[in-house]
Amino acid sequence: MNKKILVIGPSWVGDSVMAQPLYRRLHQRHPGLELHVFAPGWTLPLLARMPEVAKSHLNPFGHGALRLVERWKVARQLARESFDQVIVLPNSLKSALIPLFAGIPLRTGFLGESRYGLLNDARELDEQELPMMVERFCALAEDKRAPLPRPIPNPQLSTDAATQRQVALRLGLDTSRPAVAFCPGAEYGPAKRWPARHFAELARRFANAGHSVWLFGSSKDKEIGDEIARLSGGSAVNLCGATGLEEAIDLIGLTELAVCNDSGLMHVAAALDKPLVALYGSSSPDFTPPLSERASVVSLNLDCSPCFERNCPYGHTDCLEKMQPDMVWQASQALLPALAAHPDQD
Repeated sequence: MNKKILVIGPSWVGDSVMAQPLYRRLHQRHPGLELHVFAPGWTLPLLARMPEVAKSHLNPFGHGALRLVERWKVARQLARESFDQVIVLPNSLKSALIPLFAGIPLRTGFLGESRYGLLNDARELDEQELPMMVERFCALAEDKRAPLPRPIPNPQLSTDAATQRQVALRLGLDTSRPAVAFCPGAEYGPAKRWPARHFAELARRFANAGHSVWLFGSSKDKEIGDEIARLSGGSAVNLCGATGLEEAIDLIGLTELAVCNDSGLMHVAAALDKPLVALYGSSSPDFTPPLSERASVVSLNLDCSPCFERNCPYGHTDCLEKMQPDMVWQASQALLPALAAHPDQD
């Protein structure tokens, strides 16, 4: 009899991308598997691009909302699916309540926030053995204490060429020139955001080299996108807030290169197998690297980083302020050799 598994998915876009290798591994282990994912609405466009996921279920609960009665009702709806197992990726207590209420017989996840009674296949996390988030996710596909098979395959998101062209046409984008994606936002906080003036200078260099520059992000990033577009003298088109995640996936898929802060869209670009320059300040590529063979990480590796803080504890954010555009331009040239014909443009 084929197995039916539910995954309680992550809340962040980047983490949702990094969960895909887990889904692939579950299919390897359980031929004929029917895999469902319970996830927040903003991550559902990602799941639609993952062929491993048979069905997604909306997680309507935001951060900090306990709402036990509503959780019970949602759990009873999920119970009708008769899952054999649930794998809980978030480490919170709340994320393990619905699987218990749904009566799913095997409940797998890492210990955390007093979840002993909620998970009956609870694992202890060895952070040194599993330093990367993608490894921690994939380990939950294995039997308890079984070694993690390596190497772990990179995430892959699918795109459709006809849909990509339609989205570009609707937004009036110039596709006659090669395009570069800039992702200047970072949901976690300012300590992960490269300054707008640096992005603007880089945009001018790409424009001088014959490239269009498209800025991607949510409506929260519109202001910084407007600033980059203004400082770049119109070299960048601000699409922050003008596209949903699904359209952003399509358009990034049309670009030749992406330059991204450590953000959800960085992981999207990596999963689209785009040449990628990833900018790290307060965070660490040791924990959440871009999962791609065509990525270059730029980091100053200052003594005070990574601090993993939302805002710089010292108030200067030197880890990003002192990361000069020329460093990123050189990394871009290494990934796109054609740019070497424009070494001194600024």
